[in-house]
Amino acid sequence: MKILVIEDDEKIAQFICVGLQREGHTVDIATTGTEGADLLAGNRYDAAVLDIMLPGVSGLDILRNARRRGDATPVLVLSAKGELDDRVRGLEAGADDYMPKPFAFSELYARIHAITRRASGAQTETRLTAGDVTLDLLTRTCTRDGRKIELQPREFTLLELLLRNVNHPLDKTTIQERIWGLGIEPQTNIVDVLVCKLRNKIDSGFESKRIQTIRGVGYVFRSEA
Repeated sequence: MKILVIEDDEKIAQFICVGLQREGHTVDIATTGTEGADLLAGNRYDAAVLDIMLPGVSGLDILRNARRRGDATPVLVLSAKGELDDRVRGLEAGADDYMPKPFAFSELYARIHAITRRASGAQTETRLTAGDVTLDLLTRTCTRDGRKIELQPREFTLLELLLRNVNHPLDKTTIQERIWGLGIEPQTNIVDVLVCKLRNKIDSGFESKRIQTIRGVGYVFRSEA
């Protein structure tokens, strides 16, 4: 997909850009409202991530003007203003979804997928399965070989990330960025601790071990272990 990111915080813009590029997408970045409005008006995008507080032209004005001219590009509004009234204004202006800062990339990416699928009329993916492990994204439940496994929110997000990259190792930096997002001080064992907790729940009592350590790389979920 080709995605436009309109965000005046260059650190956040680059964080989103790198994550999307790792997923194989093409990304354009605008750091002012004026630049963003021009890019959106002059190009065709599969989706746009739009900040509200921008220099030049506000995000809401960009969105309203796009909808007035018939631009149906799926838009995810990303803003530090997370109060109910702010979310309502964003949706009323024509946003397809609204996500407050700070955020985890995994959720941002899932929301982008959701709004683009709705726009194309495709059915939204609601279940991930690899081997004997199934993750239901709607009910937020997990089972292995029919046995229900209780997961904490970050454990669920980590397992979703691993299942979306089944049999492909993920390094610790990628996992930390996807799970905790921005605004967290680097910690040497934060990923290891979370993986250990998830592994104890997913693999305990089973002969085959799904979550494996790749020395010098990171972790991987094996569909056949």
